[in-house]
This record gives sequence, C-alpha cells and structure tokens, in this order.
Amino acid sequence: MRLLLNILLLPVCAPIALSADVDPVVEAYMKERHIPGLSLVVVKEGKVILAKGYGFANVEHKVPAKPETVYQSGSMGKQFTATAVMMLVEERKLGLDDRISKYLKGTPETWRDITIRHLLTHTSGIKTYSPRDIDFRRDYSEDELVKKAASLPFDFVPPGEKWKYSNTGYVLLGIIIHKAAGEFYGDYLRRRVFKPLGMDTARIISEPDIIPNRAAGYTLIGGQLKNQDWVSPTLNTTADGSLYLTVLDMARWDAALYTEKLLKKASLAQMWTPVKTRDGKTKPYGFGWAVHKVKDRNVVEHGGVWQGFASQIIRYPDDKLTVIVLTNLTQGNPGKLAVQIADLYLSEKKNARTQLSPHGDNR
Repeated sequence: MRLLLNILLLPVCAPIALSADVDPVVEAYMKERHIPGLSLVVVKEGKVILAKGYGFANVEHKVPAKPETVYQSGSMGKQFTATAVMMLVEERKLGLDDRISKYLKGTPETWRDITIRHLLTHTSGIKTYSPRDIDFRRDYSEDELVKKAASLPFDFVPPGEKWKYSNTGYVLLGIIIHKAAGEFYGDYLRRRVFKPLGMDTARIISEPDIIPNRAAGYTLIGGQLKNQDWVSPTLNTTADGSLYLTVLDMARWDAALYTEKLLKKASLAQMWTPVKTRDGKTKPYGFGWAVHKVKDRNVVEHGGVWQGFASQIIRYPDDKLTVIVLTNLTQGNPGKLAVQIADLYLSEKKNARTQLSPHGDNR
C-alpha cells in the first residue's frame, strides 16, 4: 500500500498523443537485441508522461517487468556519488582541489598531485580496474581497495593531462565520502538523497536481502541467455555504480535536478560543465555526467553496465525532457533506445510548434 501511495503521489500528467508510438519502437528494439525485460519512464518538466514495463523481470518465473521493477544501476550511479561529493563540498567537509592523500591512508608518492576533481572528471590517470587486477569473487576492505588501486599502472601522467574513464576513481571517491562524512557513502545517499526525495526503493545492492520487485540480471553467451555472474558483496557496494533503482525513483531524481532541493544551482552547473585537460582541450564529461550536444541540443546523460544489467538516463535540459531506460541484459545498450524515444517526443514538439506557427516562426 505504501508503494502504491507513493506512486500515486508522483506528479503525473496525461501522456501526449505520440506516446502511443513508443510501444512498437521498444518492442522492436527488445526483439533485435534479445532483451528479456525493460522499464522506461519519460519525464517532462519534472512530471511523468509515460512509465511502463515490457517483457520479463524474471524469465524463469515469467514475472512481467513494470515501472516498479528494481534494476541495478551500473555506472549510471556515478551521478549520485558525484552529488554526494558536491554536498560535502557545500558543507565544507571536502574541497574539489583537495589532494586525495588528505583522506586516504597509505597513498603512494605518485598520487601526490591527484585531487578530488581529477577523480570526478576521470582525469586522474588512475587505471580502471579489470578482472585481471582484482578478484570479483573476493571481499576487500576499503584500505585493501586503496592498495589495489595504488598497485595499478597509470594510464597517463601527470593528472589532468588527458581524459580516460576510470571506475577505480569512483571507488576511491566512495571511500573519501566515508572518511569526510563519517558514514558509508550508501548511508549518506539514503539519508541526504533517497529519503528526502521519496526514492523509496533506491539503495545499495544486497543480494542476500529480500528486495520486492527485484529483476534478475542476464547476459547473452553464444546467443543464449544466461544468468548474471556472482560478485562478492563488497564489490557490489562500491561507489562506481552499485545501486538498486526503479524508473520511478529516477523520475523523482530527475525532477529534483531542476530545483535546489539537493544542491545549489552553482554546484549543479559545475557538475554539468565539460572538463578541460591541461592542453586546453574540452572533454564531454563533468562530474558523474557526460555533457555534450546532440543535434544542437544540450544533453546531460550517463549509462551503465554491470552484472547482467544496462541502464541509461538522457536529459535534454533546455526542453526539460528526460528519458530513463533500465534493462536486465548486459548487452541491452539502452542508450540507443533512449535517444529513439526522446526523438519521438522532441519531433512531436517541433511538429506542434509548426502547426501553431504556420509562418515558420518556431521559437
């Protein structure tokens, strides 16, 4: 009953006519990519205009996917880690240009000039971890994860010289949040983000817990659908993307990003500003968000892939339109589908303006 009440309280406006065209697009995409289950939400000006599930959240038990289905975030969760960092910056418990050695014990001399900003923007040079570097079936303490990260070769030096995506950097950010906030980063997110926004099903991954509406994760191997691989509990709680979420949670999150409920507008603007490397070149990434233009429209987005799941949020801030797609297939590639769905709504907006303005003034 509580979950139903929360859904009813979520701002919803009537779907625009073109939303009926979403179904065949989604169904064709799922068939093409062999996606077992998918949930999506379309949000306009902070209000849900479409929320729907397709296929199966659990193939073995034939459980239908729905808007309340819980998926893993993968790297889409990095935006929440970055938000936690910026909250601590606003509280003056962290500084973006603080050296990470201020918060992490036993860091090597080679990390001396690496700052929190470098970790947020993937410009630290610290290599992203892989199965060759770390045992995904073993539990690690935070200190052990720092040591593992320190043992990895650099992708480049000095920090800030180049841009290269690093999951390891966000693992370290989660540990830094713990040190600065005095609580595990997942607890900090629950207290400061999830609970205030009514994101009632958002939380850190935990396979032992009973999670209502949890989807099973799948991967394609040799064209056959297989269950997700098992990962140790601690490696499923790191800050590079280890969250459970529904599309309804994400709709609440999206609505909050147009306000100052979480962060000041200046902090959000920093998060959505593309980073510049030492040579003056701009890279299309801010703090936990990819930032670029698509067909002359400003876009902030992020996807994720982890343990049998693939996710995507794509926001068109000038149009106040957001599409979020969560799937339970490693190879789901929901980013492509999210763009297709967004194009339907953006095209309708363009067509509607043309009809209202026969003289071609489409401002």
